[in-house]
Amino acid sequence: MKWVTRSHIHVDRVACPWLIARFVDSDAEFLFVPKSEIDRVVRDTGATAFDAPGVELGHHEGRCSFESILAKYDLKEPALLRLAKIVHAADIEADASADPIAVGLEAIATGYSLRFPDDFENLQHQFEVYDGLYAWCRLQVTKGQ
Repeated sequence: MKWVTRSHIHVDRVACPWLIARFVDSDAEFLFVPKSEIDRVVRDTGATAFDAPGVELGHHEGRCSFESILAKYDLKEPALLRLAKIVHAADIEADASADPIAVGLEAIATGYSLRFPDDFENLQHQFEVYDGLYAWCRLQVTKGQ
């Protein structure tokens, strides 16, 4: 299945593809386009849009897009919910202090964007970051934290 979002990926636009590829659609194909092209790409390709203005899998009712995907696909695994708190805090500036890990995730996202300006290359490298962070979240959940 094809999935489309805005180009120049950052926290939520990395976390969402990771979530989709790992828990929703293992054959996902991601497209990164200018914001103004999303509606056309959806029409032309049938792609599912995420983390873009006005789409179902975007920011709604205080949720970031990662949280909207969790809700849509009924993903309730405790480690994913812990990861969602980190992504939410890193993605929504007003909430950055809501989780101590968020500032680090934001810094990592910025650093990867500087190192890998190509969205596909950036995504490939950052999946490892999210795999590691998810493993850490799983450990925290088992410790009851």
